[in-house]
Amino acid sequence: MDRWVALLRGVNVGGAKVAMADLRRLVTGLGHHDAQTYLQSGNVVFGSTVRDADALARGIERAIADELGLTVPVLVRSGRELAAVAGGNPYAGREDDPTRLMVVFLATAPDPAAVAALTVPDGENVAFTVAGREVYLHHPDGGYGRSRFTNNHLEKKLGVVATTRNWRSVRALAGMSTG
Repeated sequence: MDRWVALLRGVNVGGAKVAMADLRRLVTGLGHHDAQTYLQSGNVVFGSTVRDADALARGIERAIADELGLTVPVLVRSGRELAAVAGGNPYAGREDDPTRLMVVFLATAPDPAAVAALTVPDGENVAFTVAGREVYLHHPDGGYGRSRFTNNHLEKKLGVVATTRNWRSVRALAGMSTG
């Protein structure tokens, strides 16, 4: 059985309200095992014999829609993929404050032309690296909350659904999904 991480977009941070107990129940009700949530922002780690991340995401989206009446995009990564994300942050070695590091998870790899055209809004000091289906962000002068280089900005510019997690959450989820 493989370990998986489902990342719900916009849950409990100004968007749809989903109780983590309901999320665990929904995931378990789909036949997955050992569902554990992390924080209140739509992160669930679980075991499954299903090996198709897109099928897992669609199943969780459908269960949320059917049982809670909410339309919530769900992105799924394997435990191995999340471990690689946690181990591949190009900014982790140069920043001691995890609140200044973010990872934006993308539903699909963006078009290379959209990546090439991606720029930081004027007046902001943000470093970013697009690596496959992730965008690593470093905000050396302050937090993500004051930036215009946000999840919504990236969705618009890259043309893909995205959800953002802070570095502490990424590391915690990686640990939960591999250990």
